[in-house]
Order: sequence, then C-alpha cells, then structure tokens
Amino acid sequence: MSDKIKLLIVDDEIKFLDSIAKRLEMRGFDVTKASRGEEALEAAETGGFDLALLDLKMPGMDGSEVLSTLKNEHRYIEVIMLTGHGSIDSAVECTKLGAFSYLSKPYELDNLLEVLRDAYEARLKKKFALDQVRLAEIAEIASKHEPEALLRDAREQMHDRPSFLLTLFRELRNLDDDEK
Repeated sequence: MSDKIKLLIVDDEIKFLDSIAKRLEMRGFDVTKASRGEEALEAAETGGFDLALLDLKMPGMDGSEVLSTLKNEHRYIEVIMLTGHGSIDSAVECTKLGAFSYLSKPYELDNLLEVLRDAYEARLKKKFALDQVRLAEIAEIASKHEPEALLRDAREQMHDRPSFLLTLFRELRNLDDDEK
C-alpha cells in the first residue's frame, strides 16, 4: 500500500496534462492521467483515487458530467475543477454537484498544492467520521453477544447452511468499506 495521495487528472489538452502530471509526481503524488471523461470514469472503477483534478470543457463527456458521476459512485473522492473556461455559473453548478474547489487556468502551483492538501484532509475527515460510526455499529453487535456464543452460533449456522459464512463476510465487508 502506497503512502502517496492517489490523484486522477483529466484534461483533453495533452501537453498540459503531461506537464501538470509531471509537476505533481515530482511532489509525491501518485498520478493517473486521462484525456477524456469516459477514460477517467473507467480508471476510477479500479483506481481507488483520493482526489481528482478535472478540466471543465472537454469533447464528449465534460467535466461537470464526470464530476457528477464520480461523486455519485465514489463516496470519498474529492474533486477539484481546474479550467480555462470558467464562469461564475459553472463554478456554482460544480459546487452544487460536489466539487471541493474550482480553480482557473493558468494556475499557481503553490495554490494548487494547498487546495489538493486541503481536499485530501477533507477526504480523510469524512472517511474517519464514517469509520467511527462503523466501529460503533460493530461494537454494538458484539456487545449483545458473548464471543464464544457468536462463534458457536456461526459454526452451527455454517454446518446447516454453508452460505451463511459468505453472507456474514459480505455483511462485514460492507460494514468495513462500501467505497469502490
């Protein structure tokens, strides 16, 4: 497991995409690049990204569509919009869709790095808060039963219905982390 922040960068301007990716990789980010919205969503299915940096105007699926899909399908990802085609209306729309921040091109690297750090911190706080709720749920379940009785009951259930164990593990996995 890497200690680096996993960042998805999406921009249809390949030279800009390569440049910003290189600058952020040199500062310790684990960067994945995508030049289209559809490509970004495919990468997000298996990427486990902490953050996404999205261009607004792209051919095909634009940045606001990618933003909306990412926020709907990946609970903890924080998204920063970075665009050269910004307006007050698009900033308001993206904020309503769940964007953490909205920055204009050209960008100042120090400002971008600060926003990325703040977004990552916000992500960790959300995840930690949910983890605390999950731990409380697990503690409540455990407090209702003696550990030996839970194991005995589980053994009996497994003997009678082998699918019980799979169901139990699925439920524990869902409690543990329902994020894609």
